[in-house]
Amino acid sequence: MDTINILVVDDEKEIAELVEIYLVSDGYKVFKAGSALEGLEILATEDIQIILIDIMMPDMDGLEMCKKIRETNNIPIIMLSAKSTDLDKIVGLQTGADDYVVKPFNPLELTARVKSQLRRYTQLNPNNIIEADKNEISIKGLKINKDNHKVVVYGEEIKLTPIEFDILYLLASNPEKVFNTDEIFENVWNEKVYEVNNTVMVHIRRLRGKMKEDMRQKKIITTVWGVGYKIER
Repeated sequence: MDTINILVVDDEKEIAELVEIYLVSDGYKVFKAGSALEGLEILATEDIQIILIDIMMPDMDGLEMCKKIRETNNIPIIMLSAKSTDLDKIVGLQTGADDYVVKPFNPLELTARVKSQLRRYTQLNPNNIIEADKNEISIKGLKINKDNHKVVVYGEEIKLTPIEFDILYLLASNPEKVFNTDEIFENVWNEKVYEVNNTVMVHIRRLRGKMKEDMRQKKIITTVWGVGYKIER
């Protein structure tokens, strides 16, 4: 992939232009949209690798846009919002976002988060895989291939976002080991945890939903109450 295309959707022109300056200086190509509908049009016509979406927008807000994108696309999404409570973050992540950045933000922190999401996406995108070594983990009813990021649960292939895949792969590649939420965050996001948040739990809830864990008596991902999560052999 020669050029990384980033879509910035924000009705505040000054913020969109500030974000563009920093991203372009890092070598990315930026498409800007002043509304969710305009952003969806760009996404339909351009090869976009990651989207930054403001939540508070007229007509269609960022949450609805995120839901719409997730109907057909697992592209990384970073939410931008002035709302900073844990509940706001949980709602944003539950709609399908991979990360949530609170305004006002440090542009350098934002670009670091963009790079982190892009690393996962370029690994997930099959166009970037030259040759798959078929390195596959089979455990319980789960098959997970780290080369092509294919995940099969009891014979049914499921589509995961890069974050969801990384969480599942971390647990599956360390069977019986219990990871608490801080350990999962630090391993998957490659960042230290500086405050208590529910980010990991929200992503695991979404992951379990895609795996249809609620329909099975024996779960693939086991909750160790008061400690964390694991996958048993």
